[in-house]
Parts: sequence; structure tokens; C-alpha cells
Amino acid sequence: MSSPTSRYGNDVLAGDWRAPKNGRATERPAELGLVIEEVTSDWCGEIVGIDRDLRTITLEDRRMKRKVFPMGPGFMLEGKPVILTPPVQVKAPEKATRTASGSIAVHDAKARVARQSRIYVEGRHDAELIEKVWGDDLRIEGVVVEYLGGVDDLADHLRDFKPGPGRRVGVLVDHLVKGSKESRIAHNIMRSDVGKDVLIVGHPFIDIWQAVKPQRLGFAEWPKVPRTIDWKKGTCQQLGWPHRDQADIARAWKHILGGVRGFQDLDPALLGRVEELIDFVTAPGS
Repeated sequence: MSSPTSRYGNDVLAGDWRAPKNGRATERPAELGLVIEEVTSDWCGEIVGIDRDLRTITLEDRRMKRKVFPMGPGFMLEGKPVILTPPVQVKAPEKATRTASGSIAVHDAKARVARQSRIYVEGRHDAELIEKVWGDDLRIEGVVVEYLGGVDDLADHLRDFKPGPGRRVGVLVDHLVKGSKESRIAHNIMRSDVGKDVLIVGHPFIDIWQAVKPQRLGFAEWPKVPRTIDWKKGTCQQLGWPHRDQADIARAWKHILGGVRGFQDLDPALLGRVEELIDFVTAPGS
């Protein structure tokens, strides 16, 4: 309300009258997971990489494309201008008491000399997922994980390896369901002369990707892909991810694997089978 002695009311120049419509920019430390917009290019995405030395950030948009920007002014966060600064350095956290698989962590322990026993999995993605979740446990136990080109090659691998007492083999098979080709191959091997030293278990998923809980990746369930379409490409297509070539599929898997923090992000149908294999190949005398 204007002063009774003033003919013109309040001073229109009083206060921060030059302030932009969205307010003045404030400093904000860059953090992984923040969704921001770079104003000069309208590029909007999640911060998936931070380089303190180069003072840059990497943004990934909804199409999983990435672009690097220098830190500083020129960004919007929740509609407000911000000046991105390097993340605040904090002291190193205490060492974890549990491994990614939920086992009790053994710090500074040397990897055991590899056992003669082995675990076979069907593909590289299977091996990478097992390494991420059970890698610490396997190194302590001295268990080597090898991947096959496919279950069709299993009999040849076993013939070369020659399983026996002290040389057990555990095998994890994709889509091991009743009546499938995989189940027939497993049945024949288990009935053979080497069967007592070989354990073949499987999960019901078409591909190991499905063993990762979809909620961890931001969707409710894995897409249903017609049998006439390659499952991985069809999955990427339905999720709106790039799927043109093998490089796109590899990036999709990197994204999926990056969402796995530990056993809690995997379906129990896989957890039990892997633990069963580890117990089998590390049993006394194996």
C-alpha cells in the first residue's frame, strides 16, 4: 500500500527487477541420475557420466543416445536454471559387509587357485551377469565360469573336458522347460556315463535378460515377442530402444546389466539355480 505522502506509490525499481522469469541460476553439484536440460541445444536427459577432471557430464536421452557437455551454466533442472558444479567429494564409504549375492564379504582375500571343476553358461551375457552378482564368491571358491556357443555344443565340451570325481561340471541352460530341445539334450547327458559328475539346471526365461526384474529398469514386465522375431531385437523395439544392429543390442544389454545392483534385482528362478550349481562344483572332493 502506498504512503499517504507519495503521489506515485511504491518505487517500481525496488527489489530484483532484472531477475529472469524462471529466477536466477543457482549452483547445483552434478549427480548421477539427475534429469536435466541443456538450454542451447534443448537436449534433455539423465546424467549417466561425470568427469571431475575434465569438468564434463554425459547425458543420455530417452532414446539412449548420449552427449557430453561441459559443466557450468546453461542447464535447467525441474524448470529452474542451474549452474552445474563437480560433485561434492565424500570420504570413502565403509567396506560392504555383504557381497552382491548376499554372502558375507571377505575383504582383502586372495582369489583361490582355480578348481578343476567348472560352471558352463550358454552365452556371454549369462557369464557377465553371474560375474556381477556372484563374482566375489566364485573367486573365493576358485570356480571358473565358461560360456558355450549354445546348448547344442554341450556334449562336445563335456567330451573334451572329461568330467569325473574332482572334475565336476555345472551347467546353466536358458529356457529349460518340459518338452523343449534343451530339456532333451540335458536328459540325455544326465543319463550318460558322465551324468553323475554333471549337474544341468535351467531357468524358464527365453533369454537371461528376463532374469533381471523389469521394475528395476523402469517398466512393469518384459514384452511378449512373437516367435517369428528375434527376441532381443523385438524386445528393444517394443521398449523403444535402438535395435538396428548388434551394437544396439550390446548397448541395450549394458543398460540392463547396469541396473543390477545385486541378487535383489534378479528373479528367484535364477538365484536358486546358480546357488545350486556353485554348491555342486564346490562340494568336498570336487
